[in-house]
Amino acid sequence: MALSKKQQRIVDTLERRCELCREFMNDWLLFNQIMTSYSNPGANKAQLENQFLKIKSKIARSHQVLKDTLLDDYKIDGATMNIVSGATSLEAIYSQSEVAIKKLQTEWHRAFISINETLGTIEDKKRRAEDGEKIFMPPPPGTAPKGGGGGGFDFEKNRTMIIIVGIIVAIVIFLVVNPGGVAEPWLQPLREMGLPL
Repeated sequence: MALSKKQQRIVDTLERRCELCREFMNDWLLFNQIMTSYSNPGANKAQLENQFLKIKSKIARSHQVLKDTLLDDYKIDGATMNIVSGATSLEAIYSQSEVAIKKLQTEWHRAFISINETLGTIEDKKRRAEDGEKIFMPPPPGTAPKGGGGGGFDFEKNRTMIIIVGIIVAIVIFLVVNPGGVAEPWLQPLREMGLPL
């Protein structure tokens, strides 16, 4: 079954989200690989420090893009960026106690699991969209909703205003039509105020 253009756009959007999430996960794996290599005998510590700073910078830059792109699908552990910002250098990490290093590794694993869960959710959505299921995709923040021609007027949020305007319109129609002269007691004071009724 061929997908409609709208459905194909949703599939393409979800594929982009999957790619971003995979790239972030690969960077997260590299972060850990560099971090654990530092303690190996004969490791080039200066080179690893340089690689560590580069991957930290990349993760910090791509994290916000990932968060803004995934929107509601973003379920990555909140401590992920705390791990990155707290790991100032490899030397600083390994100058801590063994308990602190183990804690950092545990936090890294927790974040890794949440990245995988997020990727799994998006891949599932993409598969369902490819199968033709309608998937709701909220518009990115700051963009106007598409379609409808109304520019996104929300009737639920404006219910009170709609009721007030409806009552005013009904009163004006009642006064203008003046069925059987019933509105005359209200029209007379308005005429005395100088309104052309």
